Amino acid sequence: EKVISDMKGIIYRVPNTSTYQTADEYLSGNVREKLFIAKNAAANDDSYKDNVIALEAVQPKDLEAGEVNVRLGATWIKPEYIKRFIIEVLKPAIYNYSNIEVHYNKITTKWTILGKGADLNTLSTEVYGTKYISAYYLLEKALNLKTDIKIYEEDSDGNKVINEQKTTVARKKQEKLCEKFQEWIFADQQRRQDVMRTYNDTFNAIRNREYDGSHLIFPGMNPEITLRPHQVNAIARTLYGGNSLLAHVVGAGKTFEMVASAMEAKHIGLCNKSLFVVPNNIVGQLGADFMRLYPTANILVATKADFEKNKRKEFCSRIATGDYDAVIIAHSQFEKIPVSKQRKIAFLENEKSEILEAIREAKSLRGERLTVKQLVSAQKRIDKQLSDLYDLDEKKDDVVTFEQLGVDRLYVDEAHKFKNLQIKTKMSNVAGITSSSAAKSADLLMKCRYIDEITHNKGIVFATGTPVSNSMSELYTMQRYLQNDTLKKLGFSSFDAWASTFGNWDNAKRYQI
Repeated sequence: EKVISDMKGIIYRVPNTSTYQTADEYLSGNVREKLFIAKNAAANDDSYKDNVIALEAVQPKDLEAGEVNVRLGATWIKPEYIKRFIIEVLKPAIYNYSNIEVHYNKITTKWTILGKGADLNTLSTEVYGTKYISAYYLLEKALNLKTDIKIYEEDSDGNKVINEQKTTVARKKQEKLCEKFQEWIFADQQRRQDVMRTYNDTFNAIRNREYDGSHLIFPGMNPEITLRPHQVNAIARTLYGGNSLLAHVVGAGKTFEMVASAMEAKHIGLCNKSLFVVPNNIVGQLGADFMRLYPTANILVATKADFEKNKRKEFCSRIATGDYDAVIIAHSQFEKIPVSKQRKIAFLENEKSEILEAIREAKSLRGERLTVKQLVSAQKRIDKQLSDLYDLDEKKDDVVTFEQLGVDRLYVDEAHKFKNLQIKTKMSNVAGITSSSAAKSADLLMKCRYIDEITHNKGIVFATGTPVSNSMSELYTMQRYLQNDTLKKLGFSSFDAWASTFGNWDNAKRYQI
């Protein structure tokens, strides 16, 4: 009790638990959510009043409407506001109000406007639309991030060709509609307050934590080597902040950061065995650097021969049974260590359940047949993969799996080489989008999910000097690897939901941050 009393203001008890956190940890992260929890706890226990006072002092300043750009398609906007926009701007007949409904499917990330053909007045077909495509359809396409409108007509030979003039007019009408929405959404005071409250509570709720590693002493480190302050702070980030991305420029010392992070994590009990996955040509170099920084470390470095077919099982068994500080293998070797059949099945079954739910919702909302057809096709592909897995002969699948290695901390160097993950999107003109995953990327994602499970999202460290090279989608991919739970919590599991909030169109019609 005396220790707790003496450390008042330095540590805080986490509500509904028996644990304490240091001030730099407790007073960072989603401080709005923490304040809500603390206030509820303080209502029944006065000892939490200090938590409330401290959290109130670090709340982010609310952003005003003029500081936020709300776009059509942003998934955090309530569907009821889209319907109200339709009624106030497109002014359908009163008797058609009940026919117009707006729905957002969180699984398919698809917006649907029901009753969009029920009432077509001049506002819909002339002011904000054309007689070839009404404002209702242009609005629905904008909600679904489709701005590459094309108007087709038949030529003299009966072939469908794009009518450039009508297409240009339709796109300008859609732009006008989008501009009108941005003007309209904040025009009403009550609506403006509600929208901004939602925005601030959802996106303006984070207080960044400052990581100071000056207290770390690194037992066992070569006394002739002194890490620079930014390296020490980066190591603190990997130890205390959960999954981390070391995105320093070339030459900033990422290798020593990873090595010291792994050794310090084991020293303080955060992990038992780290696995380093590095480009093929630097496996030996990393091993040498590791021993230079920690001369007494017990590490296992893979050679090319270790992963030959007749030696792979033996080497993986050595990883599983050895008490190593770290194991170093190549990118190509990492892919040859499979996850278990059960985990693959569970991964696919989860995807299938989401698709089946999306099909049910699409049908209940009388969704477009094309959407349902695409979902059914995706379900069939997963069914085929599951069938192949169920038919797999267990006796032939007797290799050591990734889960059996005993690895509970994963370091991936040059992580940008795994950026080719499948991204499901309704958009067709975003650079860097791939419709299928590279095998090594899909494999890494599954292994990252396993590490997340056993470490509560605190066991993965990526290092790369080029986390983003030419596409905004690469940011989303990095978050899928490292912040999967955060994306789910915010409703950004899909790329379209993420892009509709953080992306914008430039004049060249390419999606940008």
